[in-house]
Amino acid sequence: MMFLTLIRQELLIHLMSARFFAAVIITLLLVVANTFVLIGAHEERLADYSQRDAVNQEGIATTPTYSVLKLKVQRPPNPLSLFSAGLETRFGNDINIAFDSVPALSNPIVDVRAAEEQWAFGSVPSLSSPGAPLGLNNLYLHLFSQIDLVFIFQVVLSLLSLLFAYDAIAGDWETGTLRLVLSHPVGRGKVLLAKYLAAMVCLLLPVLMSLLFALIQCSFARSLQFGTDDFLRIGGIVLTTIVYLSVFYLIGLLISTTTRRAATSLMLCMFVYVVLVLVYPNWSRFALNPVGDMRGEKRSADQQITQIREAADRERDRFLARSPLKGDPPVFRETEGISNLFSGAGYFLLGDFPRVNLELKNAVDPLAIHFRRYYAFAAPLQIQNAEKVGFVGQQLVEQTSVRQARWDERLMKLSPASLYTFATAAWAGTDLDGMTDYIQTAQAYRRTLINTFHDRDAFASLQWFAPNQQSPIDWSILPSFRFERADVGINAQRALPAVLLLLGTNLVLFMATFLIFMKIEV
Repeated sequence: MMFLTLIRQELLIHLMSARFFAAVIITLLLVVANTFVLIGAHEERLADYSQRDAVNQEGIATTPTYSVLKLKVQRPPNPLSLFSAGLETRFGNDINIAFDSVPALSNPIVDVRAAEEQWAFGSVPSLSSPGAPLGLNNLYLHLFSQIDLVFIFQVVLSLLSLLFAYDAIAGDWETGTLRLVLSHPVGRGKVLLAKYLAAMVCLLLPVLMSLLFALIQCSFARSLQFGTDDFLRIGGIVLTTIVYLSVFYLIGLLISTTTRRAATSLMLCMFVYVVLVLVYPNWSRFALNPVGDMRGEKRSADQQITQIREAADRERDRFLARSPLKGDPPVFRETEGISNLFSGAGYFLLGDFPRVNLELKNAVDPLAIHFRRYYAFAAPLQIQNAEKVGFVGQQLVEQTSVRQARWDERLMKLSPASLYTFATAAWAGTDLDGMTDYIQTAQAYRRTLINTFHDRDAFASLQWFAPNQQSPIDWSILPSFRFERADVGINAQRALPAVLLLLGTNLVLFMATFLIFMKIEV
């Protein structure tokens, strides 16, 4: 009975305080205003996604030959990026699908380590950076769109949690209230628990109220459609937010227990806040570089790629030694009779991959057969070559950028603020693993596209290098691309390590506070 009385008393003290009123007003204003901006940014990104898809489809329909196909796939905007943007707006949405290259995390989407570092401590990339969001015409809208709802909770409510806790013990000790409470038949552990539960209820109210208003705003936006899994992910974000705020309240409670003056406790709480939320996440990424000098790895990768390409060139030379085609592919200008085969050069792209679009005079010319044989040999060779080069490049990225990003992530997890960022991004599917899912989906689509071309014998056909005006290519054969976010269970698995670390931090902080509180004299 006494325990419930303590909880009720602490609740009334917090609910009637100016800091609770400030917490509610500040959180509601920031969340509601920012949700309005975020919805506008999401709608612009969605419109840009539709426009780019239409342009891509139009380009495909007008492509005259198989070899010059320029295909792009796009990732639709993630609606949960409103809650936790993560890397969503720092990675590009388009990926080029080509026979002579394999989609990879190292493509000119964005530097892996730089993007993850910017995301982890909430900085905003410059508008000219390669990871800038696509399709945002309003520059100010672009800047505001980086401040997601999780960022507000991370920065604002963690500070308010400390303000709720700094005088919980020290203030009561100064006024003599603590001695009066402990004079009653109630254990010290129950006193701590009552203060903790009452404060957490008061901190949870602004979170739930602001999220309720945000969801109401989202319900009026036609561009946002949340399914059952999305609400489960949002629930995971809310749960992680509660655990995160609990960490900062317990930090403040620990400081308040170890000091005897509320003013001293407040100063220490502000110092800890600045270090854990503002300073450490920025400093930690420069603290250690386990990768070291990467020039050796890059030089080794370059040598392997050179060897792969030289081997492909030798294989191509052996094939051409048995062919009447002479000169440099893709257009063998030294071949006798080639001027009688093509009536116009059209356009062609020189490079590793044989991409051509030439107007053919006579489809039954003997040279046409040799061209078909060459491209039937060269195209699969270049596809195989690209996959070998892509494998070497991906290994290099794993050994350098990704390894460094993962190490930075572990180091930054010593801060509860960074842990919270990583966990909420994992729930929303906007973390590095979510971006990797997109890359892997694009890689699988490229393989499906190549198999489709093999099934139609496209590499050995005349339409690989020469258009047929009477019978244009039927591009409806192209497989459709569809990127689906990971299942909510996978999101939970990815978020679980960070959530468990936050829970463990809560347990350690509460036990330390309890042990100290049991020994202090009042």
